[in-house]
Amino acid sequence: MKHRVVGRRLDRTTEHRTAMLRNMVTSLFRHERIVTTTPKAKELKRFADKVITLAKRGSAHHRRLANREIKDVEVLNKLFDALAGRFKTRPGGYTRIVRVGRRAGDNADMAVIELLDRAPAEAEGGEGEGEKKAAKAKEPKAPKAKAPKKAAAKPKAKAKKSADE
Repeated sequence: MKHRVVGRRLDRTTEHRTAMLRNMVTSLFRHERIVTTTPKAKELKRFADKVITLAKRGSAHHRRLANREIKDVEVLNKLFDALAGRFKTRPGGYTRIVRVGRRAGDNADMAVIELLDRAPAEAEGGEGEGEKKAAKAKEPKAPKAKAPKKAAAKPKAKAKKSADE
């Protein structure tokens, strides 16, 4: 029986799962938006919201607790300085999950998980690879300029040889 057992196993060992979630939450705070599978995004949401709550409290003790999960000092400083101030008045629910379809290779259900209240400059400028590819595909292609034809001196010479023979 699964009494009081919370969370998804994601078909990984405990050590692999915790390492994966720590890496994903670090990437989420660094880029403020990542693309992953839907079950991973749902697990990451729980994990990220807890770390943001630690950052909102802001004491040295809470910084040490957050440092257990986020090993990158640059991301930790961003979390406690910029992100904690942004979410100071919000009582919870710091992330959003948007489903984006299925992955081409294995048909896995994909989702984008992003932080709420992103700055407009970051929202437009911080495009992921998939968005860049989509933006390039939407842009009309300029017609290619035709290259000037090279003087065909050699083919004519071969033609004369073959005519003489």
